[in-house]
Amino acid sequence: MRQIPVDTSAAAVMVAKPPQPKVKDRRSGEIATDVETGAKLMTIEVMFSANDEVEILAVTVPEPGITGELVMGTPVALTGLIARPWENDFGNGQRHGISFRAVAVTSLAAGASKPKAA
Repeated sequence: MRQIPVDTSAAAVMVAKPPQPKVKDRRSGEIATDVETGAKLMTIEVMFSANDEVEILAVTVPEPGITGELVMGTPVALTGLIARPWENDFGNGQRHGISFRAVAVTSLAAGASKPKAA
């Protein structure tokens, strides 16, 4: 499968929705795991802002790659982000899109000071 590296150096990335377990089978509730390591996979939605455009991306990350408290609005770094084009052929048509996967998602808020209430 084709993998396209994504350069995040010029982007601002923030948590839009905290990490949730990635469900492999909705009927059984089975959680997806990494085929190489067996680690549980998580999905985190991030606001990705670059080149005067903003997108909400769902990014799959192995659970051990999630570092820090990742609540809505937390600035994060995405390590090893790749995009994978995908396509499924169903009896009544085709679906296609791009999925995103990262090696790690790390909070950048650890060293930031919290604003004081006015």
